[in-house]
Amino acid sequence: MMLRCVLITPARNEAKFIERVVHSLIAQTIKPVRWIIVSDGSTDGTDEIVTRYAGAESWIELVRMPERKERHFAGKVYCFNAGYQRLAGVTYDVIGNLDADITFEAEYLEFLLNKFADDPQLGVAGTPFVEGAESYDYRFTSRHHVSGACQLFRRECFEEIGGYRPIQGGGIDWVAVTTARMKGWKTRTFTELVCMHHRPMGTASHGKVKAWYSLGKQDYYLGGHLLWQVFRSCLQMRSRPYVLGGIALLAGFIWGSVTRAHRPIDRELIAFHQQEQMQRLRDMVQKVFTRITASPAK
Repeated sequence: MMLRCVLITPARNEAKFIERVVHSLIAQTIKPVRWIIVSDGSTDGTDEIVTRYAGAESWIELVRMPERKERHFAGKVYCFNAGYQRLAGVTYDVIGNLDADITFEAEYLEFLLNKFADDPQLGVAGTPFVEGAESYDYRFTSRHHVSGACQLFRRECFEEIGGYRPIQGGGIDWVAVTTARMKGWKTRTFTELVCMHHRPMGTASHGKVKAWYSLGKQDYYLGGHLLWQVFRSCLQMRSRPYVLGGIALLAGFIWGSVTRAHRPIDRELIAFHQQEQMQRLRDMVQKVFTRITASPAK
């Protein structure tokens, strides 16, 4: 029997993209039993677009949140929770968090639901996202991480981790996935399919350098290990923006450490996270050593 899925999409001024997402969901071979789109005080016509489709599709529902001046990542959690409350009494097996600028092929949901059906220990699942010609970089993020662009949770897993935590600086998707793994659930990105991300995440070099600096600070307050960050920063120097991106990544982490930025997660999760990082680092070093020793002498 195919598992039943519900989706929640926080959306703030997404009129440019939301219709594409609606078409993508309507075309699915297995549709969600309910899709709650939560408008985060949108003023650009997002609500009108969603209302038009909700009138024709009974499984689509719009929830309107009041306008707010402040912008932070915790707002996404508040919207998600508002949608989550609307699911009381709905029968489902899998709950998903879907960004308002993501589309995918018609068999996407069916593919992921089959993965949950095949493995009762699978707690979180998703696929890589592609933006233009670039796809998610797995060199320093393993396939056990699931991108926040589209995260599907087994219902029991989502309830056990307590849902998403409203962290203003970001990292809410990472915290959810890592907590699930810490509690013994399998988490997996399946690379057979991808989802398309339609909003550019920054094109100017200055914008990208600033983004890497912010990511470095986030890596610190989410409990990252300094040694891991050094290796990650060195690797980032080989990608655009060359050298500067890696320097900014490490500088953000060091600044977070020097200023003792507040870490909004439990010590248990930090210890688990650093243990995973060090194990992966040891595995990478071992692979390099094996490759070197296996190479024939010249």
